Amino acid sequence: MRKFLDGLYKNQSLIYKYFLYLVSICLIVFFFPRGGQFKYEFQKGKPWQYDNLNAPFDFSIKKTAAELEEERQAILNKRTDYYVYNDTVVEEAYKAFDQQFLNRFPTERFSRGQRRSLENAGKQILEEIYEKGLLRKNEKEQAREWVYLLQDNEARRIASTELLSLEEINPIIRNVLGNRGQGSSLSAFENLFADIVRPNVFLDRNLSQKEQEDELSQISFTRGNIDEGQLIIAKGEVVEAENHKILNSLKAEYESELWAANNFYFILFGYTILVALVLMMLLLFLKKYRKEIYRNNTKVTFIFFNILLMVFVTTLVVKYNESYVFVVPLCILPLILKTFFDARLGLFVHVLTVLILGFVVPNSFEYIFLQIIAGIVTILTISELYKRANLFISVGQITLIYIIGYLAFHIIHEGNLENIQWLVFGFFLLNGMITLFAQPLIYIYEKIFGLVSDVSLLELSDTNSKLLKELSNKAPGTFHHSLQVANLAEAAANEIGANAMLVRVGALYHDIGKMNRPTYFTENQVTSVNPHDELSPKDSAKIIIDHVIEGIEIARKNRLPDRVIDFIRTHHGTNLVFYFYKRQQERHEGVDEADFRYPGPVPFSKETAILMMADSVEAASKSLKNPTFLMISEFVDKIVAGQMQANQFLNANITFKEIEIIKKILKQKLTNIYHLRVEYPE
Repeated sequence: MRKFLDGLYKNQSLIYKYFLYLVSICLIVFFFPRGGQFKYEFQKGKPWQYDNLNAPFDFSIKKTAAELEEERQAILNKRTDYYVYNDTVVEEAYKAFDQQFLNRFPTERFSRGQRRSLENAGKQILEEIYEKGLLRKNEKEQAREWVYLLQDNEARRIASTELLSLEEINPIIRNVLGNRGQGSSLSAFENLFADIVRPNVFLDRNLSQKEQEDELSQISFTRGNIDEGQLIIAKGEVVEAENHKILNSLKAEYESELWAANNFYFILFGYTILVALVLMMLLLFLKKYRKEIYRNNTKVTFIFFNILLMVFVTTLVVKYNESYVFVVPLCILPLILKTFFDARLGLFVHVLTVLILGFVVPNSFEYIFLQIIAGIVTILTISELYKRANLFISVGQITLIYIIGYLAFHIIHEGNLENIQWLVFGFFLLNGMITLFAQPLIYIYEKIFGLVSDVSLLELSDTNSKLLKELSNKAPGTFHHSLQVANLAEAAANEIGANAMLVRVGALYHDIGKMNRPTYFTENQVTSVNPHDELSPKDSAKIIIDHVIEGIEIARKNRLPDRVIDFIRTHHGTNLVFYFYKRQQERHEGVDEADFRYPGPVPFSKETAILMMADSVEAASKSLKNPTFLMISEFVDKIVAGQMQANQFLNANITFKEIEIIKKILKQKLTNIYHLRVEYPE
């Protein structure tokens, strides 16, 4: 049992990767839509590459989304609204007329005969108004040409012009009174009817909506049938509009029938194998070509998480509406991976993710082609992401590639530029706008996964930052030394293709541990008093060595990224504090070498190796008196050779050639620092 637990502990990193691999496979297959895959690939405008295809079973030809929308719009445009005739309003209008007539036409001013004649004229006007029906003004304006009027439980179709609006009452009053020779009472009647007349015909929205929904529900989703054994398309025949619709109908029917209970587990097993192969290729790539990333479970998790995120978002969009598939900003994936790792890994992961999504999206060939090209453009154009303009320029180029690719495929399918779906261009523009979200996403990933991007490194390289300001105030000599080392290391990194920004930041912070006791380091001593004179060599060595440990503590307290802290840990490697080691030997006392050796570790990357060389060379160069070209050259060779002899670069992936280039750069920079000129003959 103990051996088993020991083996489990030793292999926990590998076991975690297996677990992550299996969980990722399960999640991706779970995200996949429930349906089989049609065994033929076809595209509109291209020849049929397979043998003659006969219908394997009876099926209906499905109408396209455009055809269904056209029928729907036709029904909406031709719909007839229903209006209800309200008898109660008419009765109330007659009662109001009887009540107000006496007030408007009193007996003192009109005779009994005049009043009876005027009363009959008023009732005739009411009869003419309500015989046709009276609408509100806005309903009259919005009414269609033909409407249904529901009266006495009977609906009759009439022209909307037969119905009146309130504005059409006065002409009726004028006409009736004129015919009866009572035009002198026109004003009184207009005022009277303005008070008592109310609309009595109203739009029945519920009934109109119900009738419209009934008509829409009768739309057929199919048009015609294909019988079993009927020839659908012959080999070499071009897939045109009509047979393209038939093939799509067959594909939909085939996939829905294939996903039956007895086939469910077989299809699931097939998907699982293919996804497992894709993710296995990713792990093998990391193990063979990116060993540092492969050994770091956090980074492996980060890569798998981004793949799962893109697959999840894309499948979600496809299930909602597959026409929105190009809104998903898939190019964020290579952009982010290039930011945190390198271009080759970013493109490799992007291609694998696109291959997985090929099972999900419609027109998979178009999708895979466009996304791979866009991914390549992303890798080629995105550089120095910390410069804001670069991201906007790159996103513009990516969007342009999408648009050009879409137009090219449209020409292939249609043979012309007609019937372009301009909405797709809007999807591409929206894709580009969402891709700009990469900047805040990078910041979020840095906090969650503890990664470092060039944007953060640029912020850390600001010498006005709180920590560097504190270093400048407490240990000005160390601060100046760090600046010089940063310049040397950055120049060397640029020359061999290492991460210059990372090296510069590491150099600026590598000696922050000296802030605690600055006067114990010669660069900060402004007088001839040396506090080491009062200490034993062993105690002095301990103070010097402790600046590494204290630097790590200060860095963690100030939340510096681990990649920057690595420079603090490794900039002295496991070297001896040679000066005090020799002084202890001179005292003829027992010397324990471990008391005078830095705890390490040794540099484990090109960047940390560069810093060790630059730091040692810059610090030791202060001891040179009247330096010459030859003196500087021998001096640099001696220091770097001593580090190599002490096996300080065994874990760093740096070559002899790169070390020689670094030495050359250090010599040139030191020459410039000391302002050496060519010695001319007298």
